[in-house]
Amino acid sequence: MAKQQRIGLFGGSFDPVHSGHIRLAQKVLDHDYVDQLYMIPTGNPPHKSCLADPEDRWRMLVSACSCDERLLPSRTELDRNGTIYAVDTLRQFKQDHPKARLFYIIGTDALMNLHKWYHLEEVLSLCTFLVLPRNNSRNSSIWDAEIQKLTGLGGRFRVLPFECLPVSSSEIRSLFAAGSVPDSLDIPVLEYCLCKGLYGSTGLPEFCGEWINKLFSSLKPGRFAHSLSVAYTAKRLARIHSLDTQKAEQAGLLHDCAKHLPITQMQKLASDHALTVDPDILASSALLHSIVGAYVAKEQYGMEDPEVLEAIRYHNTGRAGMSRLAVCVCLSDSIEPLRKSYPRLEEIRRLSEVSLEKALLLSLESTAEYVLSRGKYLHPRTRETIAWLRNQCDE
Repeated sequence: MAKQQRIGLFGGSFDPVHSGHIRLAQKVLDHDYVDQLYMIPTGNPPHKSCLADPEDRWRMLVSACSCDERLLPSRTELDRNGTIYAVDTLRQFKQDHPKARLFYIIGTDALMNLHKWYHLEEVLSLCTFLVLPRNNSRNSSIWDAEIQKLTGLGGRFRVLPFECLPVSSSEIRSLFAAGSVPDSLDIPVLEYCLCKGLYGSTGLPEFCGEWINKLFSSLKPGRFAHSLSVAYTAKRLARIHSLDTQKAEQAGLLHDCAKHLPITQMQKLASDHALTVDPDILASSALLHSIVGAYVAKEQYGMEDPEVLEAIRYHNTGRAGMSRLAVCVCLSDSIEPLRKSYPRLEEIRRLSEVSLEKALLLSLESTAEYVLSRGKYLHPRTRETIAWLRNQCDE
């Protein structure tokens, strides 16, 4: 007999989504309580209002979930009109997954108010509740009594053997408003908040917010999160090495703006606008997207700064004589926090805070060694960049 699918539902305002939300969701999956877990940002809940626009909350959630394919962002509540109740969401998921068992994740604070939920008896019939203890277990007797009472009404409950991280969205919003940078947000979400100026943060120029909206529409979730992470890393390194932080951040945001384009479309743009005649670059999406990206950044995003455009154009291969800003962005692309581990990555990250050139040299040498050891093609521009950086580092 086939195993009955178990679907977890984790709802919340996610205003903003933070590391506690993501780590909790992963723990529920790791402990095999559910097979899939849907993250459901609230639309228009009856009990609270949100500060960030629904689409901003959605983009942040999608970025945060891109780290784990088991986490499935859902617009079930965002796309419904009127006041949104949990029973509506449960009905929808039961309709979409009639043979699955539904598990609804709540904290003990929500548990104590569960008796007030709209159409409670139907809610209890549609799902099993996974109850997350908050802070400590000193009130466990009160929770147990409430669970017993609701069980008598037909409810099913399992108390999870772990607690959430001691972090809340309201605390994060307060830190932003006070001019601080919270450390409990995953980097793509933090960068999104900073770029869009959410929750009282300073933000980039207003047009950068439109860039982000466009990038989200154009790129796959993982690529979008990567772009935010590169922007954050480039800005941090620029600050350490006394470079223009805004240029670094903007180049990081836009460096992969053409990554979504089919190679045939990139080849046509390259031909129509004389971007390159190098046959090896034209044959490779991995090489061509940076050159086309500089063109797209200028024509579709309005980027005019030649230094930023250079950083985008050479972020994958490098170039002999490239500016320090271009070095910074090229390096950030290879060491940003979401980057999967590769040989000497942590050493390169440490070195990046001391010398951009030495860190990029080590990164490109590591890449070259990997590529050549597998009999793959290494573009001459990367070889030239390595030779140039060696001279720079020997001086």
